[in-house]
Formats: sequence, structure tokens, C-alpha cells
Amino acid sequence: MATFQFIATDKSGQEVRGTIEAADRASAIASIRAQQYFPSAIGEVKSEAPAAAAPAAKGGKKAPPAAKKSGGLNKEINLNIKLPKFLRGRVKTKDLTTFTRQLATLVNAGLPLMRCIEVLKRQNSVPALKDALDGISEAIAGGATFSDALTAYPKIFDNLYVNMVKAGEAGGVLEVVLARLAEFAEKSDKIKNKVKGAMIYPTVVLFAAVGITGFLLTYVIPKFQQVFTDLLGDAQMPALTQFVIDLSEWVKEYWYIVVAGAAALWVLKKVIGMTPAGAYMYDVISIKTPVTGTLIKRTAISRVTRTLGTLLASGVPILQALVIVRDTTGNRVVSRALQNVHDSVKEGESMSEPLAQSGVFPPMVVSMVEVGEETGALSDMLTRIANTYDDEVDNAVAGLTAAIEPALIIVLAVIVGTIIVAMFMPMIKIISSVGGQAGAM
Repeated sequence: MATFQFIATDKSGQEVRGTIEAADRASAIASIRAQQYFPSAIGEVKSEAPAAAAPAAKGGKKAPPAAKKSGGLNKEINLNIKLPKFLRGRVKTKDLTTFTRQLATLVNAGLPLMRCIEVLKRQNSVPALKDALDGISEAIAGGATFSDALTAYPKIFDNLYVNMVKAGEAGGVLEVVLARLAEFAEKSDKIKNKVKGAMIYPTVVLFAAVGITGFLLTYVIPKFQQVFTDLLGDAQMPALTQFVIDLSEWVKEYWYIVVAGAAALWVLKKVIGMTPAGAYMYDVISIKTPVTGTLIKRTAISRVTRTLGTLLASGVPILQALVIVRDTTGNRVVSRALQNVHDSVKEGESMSEPLAQSGVFPPMVVSMVEVGEETGALSDMLTRIANTYDDEVDNAVAGLTAAIEPALIIVLAVIVGTIIVAMFMPMIKIISSVGGQAGAM
């Protein structure tokens, strides 16, 4: 008998961890599942000390030894799962989506799962994914299920992926779930790329503005200053010209303060963002920021509703689905709202009321969720909400791009134009002076 340490979740989505004795890894997984737990990671303990027995669980069933609930990992638990160095990086979303789509097609064609994995492994050109498939194939051959084999590669197959595959296995509709996973990944990646693409132009213009301004202040203006000194002597400069010259001298002499200040602000932002309160504050600001806040909120709602709808349609229990969505939103304000929804559903209440109280989800979303709960078509209603908000995100991105481009051009023109005007004002005075001297002669 060997001792295995494990991490799992119960029916309510709470984390469970502990140790169990079994003949092999497959037997350990079967024993854990027999206790109505869903294992997410398991590894053999290299220790001579036997695991202590645990008290019986509710309902008269014996719980796995030393199992207890916790909100996070205990430092004393070492799962003894060592991932190769080449698996520490993530596989691109596009590559994973292609693999999932191809696997769904092969499974739907009636090929055994092991044969499907072997076929995809031979034609796969992504080293990290190919080596992961080697490990998955060995785990399945050793008696593990497909979903259990995926848990050894969390940086490639996230919690959402694993749980949907697990639901597909349990319902005998693995090919349907894989097709949904591929479709979900494609739509999510499409929205993400649109938002990123919309920010490329403003970023380029912003860097160009900073670069041009820095060049003018440190190189061009000092040249003009020397000319003005030679031609005007101690004559007083126009106020705007003097301000630009003083700014140029300050930047040339104290440029390191500008660099250090920018670096300090960046570090301070990162440090504050590492604290729970600071990270939550940033997410609140991001949602409430004019113009961009609407886009961020719509993107978050689209992601939440599509993920939750896909999980429910795949057969994942609602409490477990809410936990997964809560941990994958990317926004702590939305995560806190979903935690309230989870607590409400756990107490037997509806989803619509805590959604309305959160202030994050618009009335339309709340109403559609309420109708979905009443009609028993919640997953379909959530998918419809996601499709609606995908269109709204597209329109918001197009509108934001159309508004930002001329605004940045105007800002750049104002900065450069102000510097040019400031330099030409003394030139006009010099030309007038030279004209007056020529007339006197």
C-alpha cells in the first residue's frame, strides 16, 4: 500500500485536502471519488509514516484520511508532482484551441481516446503540448481518467478545461464538451484580440508624443536658445518662450528625476496591486473610469456569462461552476459579486437577487438570468447574454478607437505646436528689429 496526498473539491465547491492509502494512483482516485469528492491533484508521498485515520463524514460515509476543508493550500502538503522544465510555460490559446477542436472531431468519429491522443501527438508541433500528451497518455494507460491526467499540467489545462472534460466524461458526451471548449476559447480569444488591437494605435501615438517632446526639449530648443542669446542679448523673452526654455533646461539637468519618478510610480503601483485591498481598488477604478470602464465591464460580463453558460451546459454542478467562474474572471469586483451569488445559491436562493445587489450587472442581465432560472434554460439564457455583450464590446471597441485616434493627434499637435510657436515668437521680434535697423539705414 502507498500513501497519496490529494487536493479535491466537494459538491459545494469547497476545497478538500488530505491523504489516503491505496495500492496505486488509480485506486486512490477511485477511493476519493467514492467519498463524493472531485480530485484536482494527487501525488504519492515518499514517507514511511502511515497516514492517520479520519473521522467519518456526514451521512455515515467515511471520509478520506486526514481530509479537511480549507480556503487555500496548506504549506505542509507536498504533492510530489514534478513538472519538467519545458512544461512550466503556457501553451498559446490558438494551439490549445486547435488541439481541442481536432480531439473533438476524432472522438466524435468514434476513435478510442488513446488512439486520438496518439494521432494528435504525432502531428503536434508544439513541444510543451506534445510532451504533455506523452504524460497524459501514460496516465490513462495506468488507469487514470482523461480529466485526472489533465490535472498534472495546470499551466496548459486550467481548472475550467479540466472540470468541463470531467463533466463530459461523466455524461458520456466528451466530444460535445470538447467542441464547446474550442468554441468558447475561440470567442474569448477573439474578444481579447480586439481589445488589444484597439490599444495598439493609441500606445504607438503616445510613445511617439513622448519621444518627439523629449527630442525637442533636449536637443532642438537649446539650439534656438543659443541663437536667441546671440541675437537678443539680455532682452526679455516672451513668457511662453521663457517657460519652454526653462522646462528644457530643467529636463536636461534633472532628466534622471523624471526617469526615477516614472520608475518609482510603476513600482508603487505594482506593490499596491499585490495587496488584496490595492488590487480591489484598481479593479474598482478600472470599471468606473469614464469611456474605458464601460468597455472593461462589458468584456467582464461577456466572459462571465459565456463561461458559466458553457459550464452549466456541459453538466458541471452550478456551485462548482460558480467557483470556477469566480476564479477566472480577472476582475476582483466581479469575483466578489460571484462569491455572493455562490453563497446565495448554496442557501437555496436564486442568482438574480445577489446579481442585482452587486451593482456590476445591468438590469437586463439580471432579468434574463431570472427568466432562465424560472424556465430551466439558464445555460441558454447566459449564452444569449454573452452573444449580446460580444456585439456590444465590438461596438464599444470601434467607438473607442474612433474617439481616441483624433484625440491623441490633437494632443500631439497641441504639444508640438506650442513648442514651435514659443520658438517663433522671438524670431518675429528679431526680424522686426532687423527690419527696423535696415529702415533706419
